[in-house]
Amino acid sequence: MSTKASGDRRAEGPRFLVIGAGSRGNTYARAITQSTNGVIAAIAEPIEFKRRELGARDVWKKSEPEDGEEFEGWKEFLEYEQKRRKDALAGKNVPEGVDGAIICTLDDQHAEIIIGLAPLNLHILCEKPLATNLRDCLKIYNAIRPTSEEATARSIFSICHVLRYSPYNILLRKLILEDDVIGDIISVEHTEPVGWWHFSHSYVRGNWRKESVTAPSLLTKSCHDIDFLLWLLCSPPPGSEQPPHMPVDIMSTGSLKYFKKSRKPAAAKDATNCLSCPIKEECVYSASKIYVDKFLKKGNTGWPVKIVAPEIEACLTTKGPRAAEDLLLTKLEEDYTPKTPQELVDARPWFGRCVYEAGNDVCDDQVVTMSWEDDPVRSKQSEEHGLKGRGAKTATFHMVALTESICERRSKIYGTRGEITADSLTIQVHNFASGKTKTHFPEAEGGGHGGGDIGLARQFVKAVDAVKKGTMTVEKAQALHLGCSAEEILRSHAMVFAAEEARHGKKVVAWTDWWQANVQGPLENMVSDAEG
Repeated sequence: MSTKASGDRRAEGPRFLVIGAGSRGNTYARAITQSTNGVIAAIAEPIEFKRRELGARDVWKKSEPEDGEEFEGWKEFLEYEQKRRKDALAGKNVPEGVDGAIICTLDDQHAEIIIGLAPLNLHILCEKPLATNLRDCLKIYNAIRPTSEEATARSIFSICHVLRYSPYNILLRKLILEDDVIGDIISVEHTEPVGWWHFSHSYVRGNWRKESVTAPSLLTKSCHDIDFLLWLLCSPPPGSEQPPHMPVDIMSTGSLKYFKKSRKPAAAKDATNCLSCPIKEECVYSASKIYVDKFLKKGNTGWPVKIVAPEIEACLTTKGPRAAEDLLLTKLEEDYTPKTPQELVDARPWFGRCVYEAGNDVCDDQVVTMSWEDDPVRSKQSEEHGLKGRGAKTATFHMVALTESICERRSKIYGTRGEITADSLTIQVHNFASGKTKTHFPEAEGGGHGGGDIGLARQFVKAVDAVKKGTMTVEKAQALHLGCSAEEILRSHAMVFAAEEARHGKKVVAWTDWWQANVQGPLENMVSDAEG
């Protein structure tokens, strides 16, 4: 099978299967196609329209799909790939396979897919979160880590913690950990303003609205913010051989404060759908005002409109604006009643639903506090125990829904010799001794998360490419190009689950004891069970 890219830089580049052709699957497929030498070689997606749309753009281009380029799901791919490898061993002429898989399905499907594909030893890039519960995170980690007979990992494994890979955050971390511009960190305040309509779209009306069905919003929305803080405060700087500086305890408070029935305006009466609501013209959360007026009528057929009506772009192109608006309104009219089975209600989003009647329960306002104590280590250069980068410190994270800004994170970082103000656009460094403030303007790269989506895709492909060409081991490529190990991925997710235990239990969680009881112990049991 031709790669359909012969003669250019992609001819020998890594080849990838995308599993899930939703918003994030399209994001990474586009980033790899446009910004790397990688090839999107196949798509696995149950919804034909989504599968064909991504495939026509990134896989088979203007031709028709060939054998091994299109699958209705990951299990169909697995069956195909096992047979392809068997035929190859038998000396048969087979199509070229893929080097890795990009997993962008719903969160609760990640564990089954990763564990199911593990015997293939494919390089994996998985959308965050890793899984919706700690048990599945541990199962994934156990499936991908080297066995007792193996010296190193078999393949690259990365999670879409994209905040690590934006030019902005790369510079921020360099200024703090390598350039030492404010001395040792004493305290960090980090805020994610989700955005008033964004939160209503994804976490009130959308797939991530119920903790019992998916997971807490701290996990589904903000796990990469917790990872970002651990990247700054826990992981050692590049080139350091020091162990991570682990926090000692975690606290969290938060709840659903606004998007609930007790907040519903009396004038809305018993309306459950925006299109039939008596105050639809005044309500800021009116679905037609958001999706039609705010986006579609202004020419935006991408996210979030495309999430409501995946066919919207094709409809607009072939049938015109009026037909596109009718299609969108038809989608928004969909509703359920008290007689609708709960499993049907929970199985899908309802984008026209009243935000005060959506049955959502995830936090729309939450604070997490992590604390560290002095933890000196003896360096090779000095016989003295040093606290450099390992002194007592505190980090506070605030996720808040009702904001003007849409995910434009802001941070205040207080050090022993100065402080940093970061607002996702500029980085201001104030020096106590000189009294001067220097403003940095990090490179602005296109794409989502301040260039983090493209940055991650680029680094993942570089790592896979290095392993494929034999210029690096898996371990070296993972460290050099991705800068994040499987243990760090597990640690940041575990921190979220510990924070949720603290919030639900209204208590302080001691990290070391919690890790041993909930992570280290169960992992050891998994190894014992496998060997027994």
